[in-house]
Amino acid sequence: MEMNATSGGAEGQRKIYHQKPENKDEERAQHSEDEQEKCKEKMGKKTLADVIQEMKTFLWNSEKKECMGRTAQSWGLILLFYLILYTFLAGMFSFCMYGLLLALSPYTPTYRDRVSPPGVMIRPYLHGFNIAFSVSEPSTWMPYVNSMHDFLQAYDDNIQEEKNIECPAGQYFVQDGAESEEKKACQFKRSQLQNCSGIEDPTFGYSKGQPCILLKMNRIIGYRPGYGTPVSVNCAIQKGDESALKSVDFYPGNGTFDLMYYPYYGKLTHVNYTSPLVALHFTDVKKNDFVPIQCRLNGEGIVNDVTNDRFLGRITFTLSIRM
Repeated sequence: MEMNATSGGAEGQRKIYHQKPENKDEERAQHSEDEQEKCKEKMGKKTLADVIQEMKTFLWNSEKKECMGRTAQSWGLILLFYLILYTFLAGMFSFCMYGLLLALSPYTPTYRDRVSPPGVMIRPYLHGFNIAFSVSEPSTWMPYVNSMHDFLQAYDDNIQEEKNIECPAGQYFVQDGAESEEKKACQFKRSQLQNCSGIEDPTFGYSKGQPCILLKMNRIIGYRPGYGTPVSVNCAIQKGDESALKSVDFYPGNGTFDLMYYPYYGKLTHVNYTSPLVALHFTDVKKNDFVPIQCRLNGEGIVNDVTNDRFLGRITFTLSIRM
């Protein structure tokens, strides 16, 4: 009886150990675990040559005619898909840009509600806004003189008479017509700058310690400065002893920008336009010292007191003249 019981228990244990999984999910899980164990065993036995051979097979499988796991047909379909996709995107981008350009005018900005009053610049402008030279050393002031001559070439009287027309002073030169029609420009002759024209004195006063500086307003399309009244210029010491600047002559006239040079219509249509200038002739300025000077525009609609923009309606520079 005892032997039968023992044999019966052994048979029961064998049945438990060899019992099949209750469902297919468990069978697949068990099979997967067996495969993973086999793969781990194989990976542990791989050599460097085996890895290189597998990499070569991955790059080109001569039996299946596959490159990196894909046939020529598969690669062709993928490339065709991306070719069509990026062609469509490029076409859509080009269409959007074309529509945008159709809505913009090449002659006049669409929105000008945020355009500030004009800024100011000076000539010569070589080494920043510090004009320093020695009267007794021509090599120190000749670069300024050459810069002035180069800048004023477009203002030569014969060039102005040939390309531009005479306009009535004291009023805006408004030109009607198509936006794309070429506009005429009023003459601004170099001789109007008188002692600062470089005609009578080719050195613009630098050889005498009485330098000339040219001041111009930045161009703004359609802008009419002064609201019917010419904009004027005045200069003074920015900081320090006011007696360091005793005399400044302004050309032309009393240092104003005549209305006939406005409005400006842009470089595409106002081809021969030359910005009007005001010449500042410093006939009596303190020598052998740094003299900070600020020149301002004055007129209706002109802003010249913005602290965070030193070029808006004003400009500051330094004169250092050694004898």
